Amino acid sequence: MGLMEARITLISGAGTGLGRATAIAFAAEGASVALLGRRRDKLDETASLVRERTGQTALVLQTDVTEEQQVQEAIRLTLERYGRIDVLLNNAAVLEPGSVAELTSDDWQKQISTNLTAPFLLTKAVLPAMRAQKYGRIINITSSLSKNGAGGFAAYSAAKAGLESLTRTIADEEHEHGILVNLYNPGTLRTEMHATGKDPALVTPDIIRLASLSFGGPTGTIHSYG
Repeated sequence: MGLMEARITLISGAGTGLGRATAIAFAAEGASVALLGRRRDKLDETASLVRERTGQTALVLQTDVTEEQQVQEAIRLTLERYGRIDVLLNNAAVLEPGSVAELTSDDWQKQISTNLTAPFLLTKAVLPAMRAQKYGRIINITSSLSKNGAGGFAAYSAAKAGLESLTRTIADEEHEHGILVNLYNPGTLRTEMHATGKDPALVTPDIIRLASLSFGGPTGTIHSYG
């Protein structure tokens, strides 16, 4: 029996990179996975890989996670299919360079919407189901840029700093409902956002560990690869 046997896991940004690797890893551990992302073709590719490598059928939900109505519909469809949601991985991210002097307000808002507002919307949408079942594990992907900032990455750094604070707040608000909320910093991964870095599959065991924490486990904390 896998660590995630019979767990229902919702993954944003599941079409590529870390989201795809985590979907495969969760399914291999026995979880049912719901895949969220903007690009249907990429989600279908992930679903095919999940089926080929694990024999599991993934639920594909083309979703703009910055749009509240689309998020709520994705949660409704997941609950309709599986009856519960045990794990939420807020992985979707946009990383585009730009200093404060260079960024337009639209550039700023695009990154804040995906990197900070989307995790808020997804978390808010899954909380009723998690509260009702007295169980939930939420994992938010962060970056070392959140702590010190970084010249040329103003919006991304600010969004991740906000996400870290939001994570600690939700952890404080939801622990009495059996919901644990933690941050994970995978470091630099080889994905569409980075040409170099480690294979995303290397960090999936850490994420599975956070997703399968037992009752009373850590919450509001940050974990890193290595």
